[in-house]
Amino acid sequence: MQDAKEEVRGRLAIEDIIGEYIELKRAGRNFKGLSPFTTEKTPSFFVSPEKNIWHDFSSNKGGDIFSFIMEVEGLGFREALELLARKANVDLSLYKTDKHRDIAKKKQRLFEINKWAAKFFQHQMINNRSAVEYIFKKRKINKNIAMRFSVGYAPNKNNILVDFLKKKGFTPQEISEAGLSNRFGGDLFKNRMMIPLMDVSGGIVGFTGRIIEDDPNAPKYLNTPQTLLYDKSWHVFGLAQAKASIRQHDYAVIVEGNLDVVSSHQAGINYVVATAGTAMTIHHLKIIGRFSKNIRLAFDSDKAGLAATERAISIAQEAGIDLSVISLPDYAKDPDELIQRDPKLWQGAIDAYEPAVDWILRQYCKNNDISTAAGKRAYTTAGLAVIYNLQDPVERDHYLRKMAEKIETDIEVLRAKMKNNSDTEIAHRKVVKVNPQHKSTQSEFELEDNLLALGITNKYVCDLILDEPIEIFRGDNQYNLVNSLKNNLLDLQNPPEYVKILLLRADARYAGWNDQDCRNEASRLIRRIKDEYKKQKKELLTAALRDAEDVGDDAKTRELLKKIQALNKEIYSR
Repeated sequence: MQDAKEEVRGRLAIEDIIGEYIELKRAGRNFKGLSPFTTEKTPSFFVSPEKNIWHDFSSNKGGDIFSFIMEVEGLGFREALELLARKANVDLSLYKTDKHRDIAKKKQRLFEINKWAAKFFQHQMINNRSAVEYIFKKRKINKNIAMRFSVGYAPNKNNILVDFLKKKGFTPQEISEAGLSNRFGGDLFKNRMMIPLMDVSGGIVGFTGRIIEDDPNAPKYLNTPQTLLYDKSWHVFGLAQAKASIRQHDYAVIVEGNLDVVSSHQAGINYVVATAGTAMTIHHLKIIGRFSKNIRLAFDSDKAGLAATERAISIAQEAGIDLSVISLPDYAKDPDELIQRDPKLWQGAIDAYEPAVDWILRQYCKNNDISTAAGKRAYTTAGLAVIYNLQDPVERDHYLRKMAEKIETDIEVLRAKMKNNSDTEIAHRKVVKVNPQHKSTQSEFELEDNLLALGITNKYVCDLILDEPIEIFRGDNQYNLVNSLKNNLLDLQNPPEYVKILLLRADARYAGWNDQDCRNEASRLIRRIKDEYKKQKKELLTAALRDAEDVGDDAKTRELLKKIQALNKEIYSR
C-alpha cells in the first residue's frame, strides 16, 4: 500500500484537504488557522505545503495528510487512505492482490445494497400511516432527527425489499451476505422502524429494527447479523453523528439502547452513543477513544449493569480510558424516559457522573450490610477484586484507604487480604513493565519536542543536547532522534515525518530568535526535562517499593528506599 499512499499524497494538496475542515490563512511560507481539536481563540494550527505536514500547538498533534484525516474523522489508516483516494480519484484496487481486490469489491457491493435498502425504508415510511404514527407521534422523533439518522420503515410483507434489491441488480447471495434476507430468502425485517447502523464515516453497515406493534412471537429489537461490514463487537451506534460533539466536549456518554441515542441527539445532547447493550469490548472503547479518552457509562444498576461495569473497568485500564458512571433517578428506567420528562434531567444526570471505581464500590456497599462481619467480608472481597487490577499504584492505594475508612479497619488488613486472595478470588495480577522510552502520546513530550526543534536548527543548542544523557528523553521519537544526533545519522535533506514536524515547530515558534535567546530557552527546557525524568524515575521506584513491601522482601525494600532518598536529594536540592 506504500505506492498507493504516495500516489494519493502526490495528487492532493495538504492545505486544500485541511482547508475543507478549518479556515486557513497564509502565514509566510505556511498556513495557519484555529485548531479543530480544541476551543482555542488564537490560531496555533500550522500547515506547511513545502514539508507536506501539519502541526497543532494547542493539542500538540501533528503529521501528514493521512494522520490529519485519521484524527479529525476518527479513522484507521486504511479507512483514511480510502477516503483520500476517493478525493484524489485513485483506484486502490490496482495496488491490491487478487484476494484483497475481491474482498474490497464485495464490501463495496454490500455498502451499495445497504444504501439502497436505507432509501427503500425511508420511502416506505413516508407512505405508511402506521409507521408515521409510531415514529413521529408515539416515539416523538422529529423530522430533522429522522433525516439525520435516516429513519425508515420495513413493511409487513414477505419479499418486498428483496424484490426491490433484485431489480437494482443485486443477487440473492449478495442480499443474504448483507444480512437483509432470512434463511428462506425473504425479507428479514418486517413491520419495524428501521435505523441504519453506520460506521464512523457514515457508511451504512447494517440496520436495527424496532417492531412497531408488539408481538410476543417476535423480538422487540432485531439487528443485522454479523456480516463482512457489521460486527457488533466493533460497532458503536451513533458515532458518525456524535464524533464532532465528543471531540468538542472531550467526553462521550455510552447508553444501552439505540433509541436512547436518538432521543439524546434530539434533545441537543449530541455526544451520546451506544454499544450492543452492555456487551462492551475493548474495540468499542478504543474506537470512541480516538475522539476522547473520557467515557461515561449510563448502564442500569442491576446485576447485569454491575457486571458490565466491572468488565468495563478492566478493559478501560487496558485501553487507556478514564471511565465514569452516570446514575439515573429511580423513576426513569432509561435515558429516553428521562428525556421525555425533561431533557435537563438527563443532562443533569450526565453532569453528576462519578468515577467508575467509586460507583462500583458504592454499589457493593449498598448491596451488603457492612455493619456485620459477613457483610464486610463480602464487600471487601468484591471491592478488592476490582482494586487489585488497577494498574496505577497510587490509584490502588487511594481506594484501599477509602475502603478501609468505610469499614473502619486498618489498611494493612486489606492489603493482607488482597495478597491472600490473589490466587483464588482475585484475578492474577498483570505485570506492567514501564520503559523509560515507552510509547505515549506526543503531548506528553512537549518539552522534549521544543528542545529538539531548537536543536536541529541551532548548532549551539544541539551541542547542549549532546552533552546530556540520552535516557532523559523518554519518548521513542525523541530518544531515536537524539541517538541519531549523537551518531551523526540525521539527514535533514530527507528527514522522517517527526523531524519535519519539529522543523515546522521551530519555524512557527522560534523564527527570529538570536543564538543567546535560543541557548537560554534550551537551558530552561533541559532543566525541566531532567526534573520530569527524575519524577518519573521516582514513581517507578515507589511502585517497586510497594510491591517489595507487599511480598515482604526486606532487602529489596531497603535498597529501594536508599535510591528514593538519593533521588529526593537531587530533586529538592535546587
